[in-house]
Amino acid sequence: MTSLASVTLEVDEPTTARRFYADAFGLDEQLSLRASDAPTAGFRGFTLSLVVAQPANVRALVDAALDAGATPIKPVAKSFWGCGGTVQAPDGTIWKVASSAKKDTSPASRKIDEIALLLGAADVAESKRFYVGHGFVVAKSFGRKYVEFESASSAVKLALYGHRALAKDAGVSADGTGSHRLVLASEAGDLTDPDGFVWESASR
Repeated sequence: MTSLASVTLEVDEPTTARRFYADAFGLDEQLSLRASDAPTAGFRGFTLSLVVAQPANVRALVDAALDAGATPIKPVAKSFWGCGGTVQAPDGTIWKVASSAKKDTSPASRKIDEIALLLGAADVAESKRFYVGHGFVVAKSFGRKYVEFESASSAVKLALYGHRALAKDAGVSADGTGSHRLVLASEAGDLTDPDGFVWESASR
């Protein structure tokens, strides 16, 4: 079974970005960073999500991100599915912080229960076939709308979502040009998926 081995964000200044992610979310080993000045504008076609236990934790992480220099996109708010908010890191990456719970049951903390990478696909079914063909195993699938893959021991869960639906969920325009500024690694080796997301060998 193929799985997501690592996530690398390409950023202008890795040292500055590393400091932001440590201060905002307490992330270190879960993300890799590398320098890049590849042109990019607008929506990069993906989001990263932090799943937490309760609304208070959503607010704690979003507040920490804003204090560290993030830009607000969607304020923390409750909805029929739970509670969430969206910010954009200084390097341009969009982060959603969410909980399926609607009520707090303990003091606020910044504990992250799960990290998920959602790739926006022009055709979810086509991208699903690509990944299955390269050894990824489907864990959940909802028609042509959403696909989630088995994560094995990966620190980050991988999923596909419609490109425009993902942008709408994030609260941004679906328009974007240039580099995704994202490089993924797996045991499947060097690949480029139907939406231009680049994969490299995990052994590199």
